[in-house]
Amino acid sequence: AIVHAMALIRREGWQMAVYSDSRNAIKWVTEGKCKTRLAVTEETRPLFALIARAEAWLAATPIAARPPLYKWDTDHWGEIPADFGRK
Repeated sequence: AIVHAMALIRREGWQMAVYSDSRNAIKWVTEGKCKTRLAVTEETRPLFALIARAEAWLAATPIAARPPLYKWDTDHWGEIPADFGRK
């Protein structure tokens, strides 16, 4: 989701950053590779297609051309609204 948000921001020419409260997700984006133990099955195949698309975008897009990605400071700013009630 982070990479797809970054791609949308870049495509639309918006000047904004992306925040995530997940250190693992930020690391995956920084390294350009999603590390998951999830097995590839018929059910998860669409997810792996999205991951491959995101990894290809990261490989093709220089870091300097990407929107900034920051760690959300939950202790000071509270939960990210999309997470309410889901942790």
